[in-house]
Amino acid sequence: MNILGIDTSCDDTSAAVVSDGCRVLASVVNSQVKIHHPYGGVVPELASREHLRNIVPVVSEALSGAKLDMRDIRGVAVTIGPGLIGSLLVGLYYAKGFAYVRKIPMVGINHLEGHILSIFLEEDIPSFPFVALTVSGGHTSLYLVEGFGRYTLMGQTLDDAAGEAFDKVAKVLHLGYPGGVVIEKLSHSGDKEKIHFPRAHLAPGSLDFSFSGIKTSVALYVKKWETSAQEKDQASLADIAASFQEAVVDVLVQKVMVAVEKTGVSSVVMAGGVACNKVLRENMKAAASPKGIGVFYPRPAYCTDNGAMIALAGYHRIIHGERADLSMDVKSRFPIDDLAPLPG
Repeated sequence: MNILGIDTSCDDTSAAVVSDGCRVLASVVNSQVKIHHPYGGVVPELASREHLRNIVPVVSEALSGAKLDMRDIRGVAVTIGPGLIGSLLVGLYYAKGFAYVRKIPMVGINHLEGHILSIFLEEDIPSFPFVALTVSGGHTSLYLVEGFGRYTLMGQTLDDAAGEAFDKVAKVLHLGYPGGVVIEKLSHSGDKEKIHFPRAHLAPGSLDFSFSGIKTSVALYVKKWETSAQEKDQASLADIAASFQEAVVDVLVQKVMVAVEKTGVSSVVMAGGVACNKVLRENMKAAASPKGIGVFYPRPAYCTDNGAMIALAGYHRIIHGERADLSMDVKSRFPIDDLAPLPG
């Protein structure tokens, strides 16, 4: 069964065709990074306008890449939240039109479910149950995943997402946007032990996250550093970047390991844009391997927003009989607990 997946949740226009829930026939992503770069972050109005320009050619390119036409598609899956309302509406209305004309099933997908299941686009996959860390510019959450469509939220950020903290710190350091990539690159030449930025672990045993304190601490340090020759002699810009990155990674790894202990699972899955970070991957493996815990993560193309993960999630909902009608709407907030569970 060929499923067309569409994601326009933020600033990437994405479409993909996935066969039988595992084989990616084509995946196309049109990035808006150059457009939003001057502003240091995503401008919602600009994002939705670009989606309007890109949605038709992106879907056409995905179909062409899969060597298929509209008649070969058996279902449409589209992200309906969480995300930017204007951006989400572009993808939803296109999906409605496509499904209506072709008279095929359509389902609305939670963007976070797509990230959680993105690991199943790879050959090396975990067994259920596992702990999933979704970590990106908009989300930082921990889930117990017991099967397709069976997710329990264990912890989430109380303020900034990890990726958001990277973007804001990059802006403070005048490094540009997106922040995760530039901070990771600069950190290679820095000393991660040079500056100790605070780690917010919250209450004992808590699986919630907070990154606003780290961000504020970096901003205060940089303000002093920029006006003091002595401070600049003691620490470089690369040292600041590396020390900040290490603080964020420490918290993410520590929380995941607590979740593993609480659930007794034998596998951890990381997904979302920040899951591309090599230090996070290495440190997570270093903490998990001695305990016999497997660590899984998709290739970078499937960590960032993409239509393939939406098609995969849609496949499992469609084969279980789920259908959406033309009254379906988007949701800026879409708790994963609101999803209809699938049979085990």
